[in-house]
Amino acid sequence: MATKNILNVLNRKPSEGTPIWLMRQAGRYLPEYREIRSKTESFLDLCYNPKLASEVTLQPLKRFNLDAAIIFADILLISEALGVSVKFLEGEGPVLDNGFLDNNLYDLKFKDDKINNVYETILNVKNSLPKNIALIGFAGSPWTVASYMIEGKSSKDFSNAKKWLKTQDKLSKLIDVLTESTIIYLENQIKAGAEIIQLFDSWSGLLNNNEFKKWVIDPTKAIVDQLKKNYPNIPIIGFPRGACVEDLSIYINKTGINCVSIDYNINIKDMGKLQRVIPVQGNLHPNILIEGGDNLRKSCFKILETLKNGPHIFNLGHGILPQTPIKNVENLVDMVKNF
Repeated sequence: MATKNILNVLNRKPSEGTPIWLMRQAGRYLPEYREIRSKTESFLDLCYNPKLASEVTLQPLKRFNLDAAIIFADILLISEALGVSVKFLEGEGPVLDNGFLDNNLYDLKFKDDKINNVYETILNVKNSLPKNIALIGFAGSPWTVASYMIEGKSSKDFSNAKKWLKTQDKLSKLIDVLTESTIIYLENQIKAGAEIIQLFDSWSGLLNNNEFKKWVIDPTKAIVDQLKKNYPNIPIIGFPRGACVEDLSIYINKTGINCVSIDYNINIKDMGKLQRVIPVQGNLHPNILIEGGDNLRKSCFKILETLKNGPHIFNLGHGILPQTPIKNVENLVDMVKNF
């Protein structure tokens, strides 16, 4: 049976070099992705089409020597499963109908409906993957999904969501609903064939220490505990983007995750200290990948050299940006594989 290097790292077993996958590795920087996207009416239509979403998931594996595929979906699909409609507008990003905040917050119920198509995509991809490539399923963490649902759109500061921090009862209810729904969603992904789970808490950096504990650590722990109860061997990667080193340390100690994904704001030496406790993932800046050349080479080797004596999955500190040259991704993967 072919060994999956990324699973070895997550399980703290000997690995053959540093595994690599990239957040948003399937996306707009690839011409083959743009071609498929042009055939669908909307981004969500692509997410909900198992045939096309499977094809898009596999595209980067055909170009690059990556160690994992991550299922093509979006963290806001779960809000649609709760009955909150989402649209992705060109140049604006997600727009959500947040009328539920005043009307039916207490009526939100998770319904499989369209989200069942994500499980079908996972099954399709799992049956198509080479034996040495792992399959990653994912969800947005409750605080991050709640931020979008409350705000009704993307934002730099999520000022409306932050106001909800003062209305503890309403926010607690929404976080509880999202926590329960995320558990169902991820359990179904695992049943369909996901071998690794990543939790994206993209807006955890908006919170102070006490808020981080209540709205990031506690829901994450609840999700991890339940998943581990039913699937004790499933590795879970947590990505609390924007968290400081102090909060990251608490997050690692309290949530039960198997690996922490580190964004590009964290110093590589601090990442090395965290690596003594848990496998780490990250943290090349996406802009350096766009730049390429000597800076990419130096930055890549600095990360690899600093983290070479512990469990490390090479990744970016956030997703690949659309203007990234394909050649730079090829070079990065080659550098990691030949280190």
